[in-house]
Amino acid sequence: MTASAAGELAVHGSRGIRLVRGAGALVWDEHGNEYVDCVSSNGAAILGHAHPHVTEALTRQAGTLSSVAGAFEHVQKDRLIERLVDLAPEGLTRVFFCNSGTEAVEAALKLARVATGRSKIVAAKRGFHGRTFGSMSVTFNPAQHALFAPVLGDCEFIAFNKTSDLDAALDESVSALVLELVQGEGGVYPAEQEFVSRAASLCRRHGIVLIIDEVQTGFGRTGKMFACEHYAVEPDIMCLAKGIAGGFPMGAVLVRDELAFPPGSHGSTFGGSPLACAVANAVLDVLTAGRLIDDVADKGDRFRESLPLPTRGLGLMVGVPLREPARPFLPLLADKGVLGLTAGKKVLRFLPPLIVSEGELARVAAAMRAVLPADDAPV
Repeated sequence: MTASAAGELAVHGSRGIRLVRGAGALVWDEHGNEYVDCVSSNGAAILGHAHPHVTEALTRQAGTLSSVAGAFEHVQKDRLIERLVDLAPEGLTRVFFCNSGTEAVEAALKLARVATGRSKIVAAKRGFHGRTFGSMSVTFNPAQHALFAPVLGDCEFIAFNKTSDLDAALDESVSALVLELVQGEGGVYPAEQEFVSRAASLCRRHGIVLIIDEVQTGFGRTGKMFACEHYAVEPDIMCLAKGIAGGFPMGAVLVRDELAFPPGSHGSTFGGSPLACAVANAVLDVLTAGRLIDDVADKGDRFRESLPLPTRGLGLMVGVPLREPARPFLPLLADKGVLGLTAGKKVLRFLPPLIVSEGELARVAAAMRAVLPADDAPV
């Protein structure tokens, strides 16, 4: 391979910033420039960078037991299962560990088909559930579907927050309904209570598996441990990843007791490793001590109020709709010391670590006031 041909496969695009160090909600590049990290590994680094309790747990576990096949138990996994079941919505009593959000969604879709014997899956327009074939198929992205066609068949998309679409789509032919309670990639749209309640009711009536994707909303991001708590909804399957281990690769599926795979029909080589479980237990130690998650709700409210435009979201999952494309504002914000994201074409998105300080959020708000046109307005 020639020098010109070598390099990372460019699937993410490049911001042109090489990060070398992080501490809390701050990161630094190779030139010493400091940024408030409102990307936080796409929402995964909920405790920021180099958290001492997490670092100590990872280091200690690496010195004792690092990798175990799924057929064996270990203390960290046993403890984590017990804690997740205790924290989760009522009825979710069994856990499957994997490595990412898209793997969690894949497992959930397979479980729904096994449980119901049906093939049809209903999901929401603007929803995002991952990039592997099953999860991509229930992600509403016609351009990607065309690029990788044929995708998984028998998927139907309904309008998010349109209850009449639920009534028309959900019947005894459907195996699963897959929903985010706050659509992240699609523009940071929170679900409406009526829509969620009707979805749960119809799923119970027709024997449909209700899959709630909490990959981005879980573990305090919205000001509750899980977004389900805002809506008093009890899913049949809940998909978790990102914040579960504070940025260390991990995913999980929590399911009702009656849902199961036949032995040998599914698995994960690295899922539930001692390293990942030790880090996840350390993250839960921090999240369940004191008022951290309650403070997320308060900080999120004050942060949204401080921004120069109206916003959408819950907790520290914040979207700012614009009248023009959002992506060109990312380098302008970076020049002001803030790393942000987009959500769709015309929404700026901020996912700071949950431990971000009020002063750091004030820096983000000041940067927004500096780069946004005075006459801009939300769509």
